[in-house]
Amino acid sequence: MSSNPVAETVSSLMPRAKEELTALVAFKSVADFDQFPRSESVGAANWIAAALRAEGFQDVDLLDTPDGTQSVYGYLPGPEGAKTVLLYAHYDVQPPLDEAGWATPPFELTERDGRWYGRGAADCKGGVLMHLLALRALKANGGVPVHVKVIAEGSEEQGTGGLERYAEQHPELLAADTIVIGDAGNFRVGLPTVTSTLRGMTLVRVKVDTLQGNLHSGQFGGAAPDALAALIRVLDSLRAEDGSTTVDGLATDSRWEGLAYDEEQFRRDARVLDGVELIGSGSVADRIWARPAVTVLGIDCPPVVGATPSVQASARALVSLRVPPGVDAAEATKLLQAHLETRTPWGARVGVEQIGQGQAFRADTTSPAYQAMADAMAVAYPGQEMQYAGQGGSIPLCNTLAALYPRAEILLIGLSEPEAQIHAVNESVSPEELERLSVAEALFLRNYAAS
Repeated sequence: MSSNPVAETVSSLMPRAKEELTALVAFKSVADFDQFPRSESVGAANWIAAALRAEGFQDVDLLDTPDGTQSVYGYLPGPEGAKTVLLYAHYDVQPPLDEAGWATPPFELTERDGRWYGRGAADCKGGVLMHLLALRALKANGGVPVHVKVIAEGSEEQGTGGLERYAEQHPELLAADTIVIGDAGNFRVGLPTVTSTLRGMTLVRVKVDTLQGNLHSGQFGGAAPDALAALIRVLDSLRAEDGSTTVDGLATDSRWEGLAYDEEQFRRDARVLDGVELIGSGSVADRIWARPAVTVLGIDCPPVVGATPSVQASARALVSLRVPPGVDAAEATKLLQAHLETRTPWGARVGVEQIGQGQAFRADTTSPAYQAMADAMAVAYPGQEMQYAGQGGSIPLCNTLAALYPRAEILLIGLSEPEAQIHAVNESVSPEELERLSVAEALFLRNYAAS
């Protein structure tokens, strides 16, 4: 890679990129303003807007999206008649979870064992830096050969759909010939990967009520219907004996035809404890990329410390269902809601409220942009061939953009490989991956302009 001027430029820019990522990670930009100050997200948005202006972007704006957050937009004109490429990332991050579980403070970028640790380092503030590095490398080596639009979303992790709705209300704003979503990741470090499918998702809150108020468990337990027990029973009905997801009426037998995921490698990536079995059936890739998966994200019930001997009158849970390509998320939501309502025992009162939803996505990998990316990745990763993988996670914006711009090609790349441990404590990014993917994106833009 060293003989390539673009690669040499990116390499020379890495110390600056580390300083910039340090500044960006320092913003506690969690888009849940009950937990974190809105000013932190505003600060991150202003930082990105200033960075775009410094690179010569025009029309830089903080877009007020319908969910009460801001997305950062900018436009960099290219040569007359050139194609337009939209580069996407998001600057909001997941909460740090248990801060005591971090080896170093979550909002201080810290180098350790060759990786940079910090919340958002990979997902997805590193993606913002990847786009900046690619554009800087092109500017230093003959110029950017396409029109570039950048959009940095402010609430992707919340799933509240602000940017999707804004894009639908302003369809001309993000129109492009090709869209590069910088929020996916390589299958493993050093193996260049585009994500060709995403599972969709639905998020529901289920509440079970059985009594007018809590009761003494000695006086009434055994006959009084326990709402927490009812909730546990209905949640358990969402899984078969082997742990497979079972929502009444939802197909669970799809197969993944692409890159295989070795079971032992998955155990290491997922940090499964020795002796604990994986759940589900079929190949690992079937389970995480091609089939639905339900997860109980949280339960409201008394904590163990301070609990009283009571039969619970009410209990609720937050339930996520990931749905594979080919399954309509709205239909899956209806099936999940019906399942929860019909499987709740003892005539308990049950209410199901939808919190969020996003459709699954499947890319057209035969398009010219994919060849341009394959050629670019072959240079950025010498000796490696671009792989196609699925992703179990959801990026609802992908389907919104695909619907708005049916002729646009959409590619998903990014820094969230397994070692990055996104959404967990001790999230990190590989600086080598940041460097190589920035080179790949720069060369892709050049290849695509010439195609």
